[in-house]
Amino acid sequence: MYQDNVAKFGIPEDYVKNAFAEETLLKAAATGKTTFHIALDGGKIAGFAQVTLQDDYIAELERIIVFPQYARQGVGTQLLHKAITDQKQKGTKTLIVNAGKDEAHARRFYEKNGFTQISETLIDAPWGKKLALVTYQLHINR
Repeated sequence: MYQDNVAKFGIPEDYVKNAFAEETLLKAAATGKTTFHIALDGGKIAGFAQVTLQDDYIAELERIIVFPQYARQGVGTQLLHKAITDQKQKGTKTLIVNAGKDEAHARRFYEKNGFTQISETLIDAPWGKKLALVTYQLHINR
């Protein structure tokens, strides 16, 4: 699914490699504001979720990645639920996430899991293209 989106949105391979490079992920974790949740299958990584605190009450679900061989097995849902539980424990009130406007699968996933759409935006993506995004929110602590 993710590789399909990389192709659909014209994301350059170098950008993807840098975004998921070990150094990039370690740097994000070192800020103290980013948490990674990792799904394992017998010692192999099946997927991960990345959540970054925006302030004391709002966190952004930056990404959920499930590797193709684990797709449609509930891994993404488990990662999402773990991220939500963790943010509840931290006192976060709202979890936000962005999805591409044309990412029907991702949008259905978030809607099915209680997120509500709050905005649509057209941004200049870091790789030089326009990208239509839909922002969702989930209230997790009131």
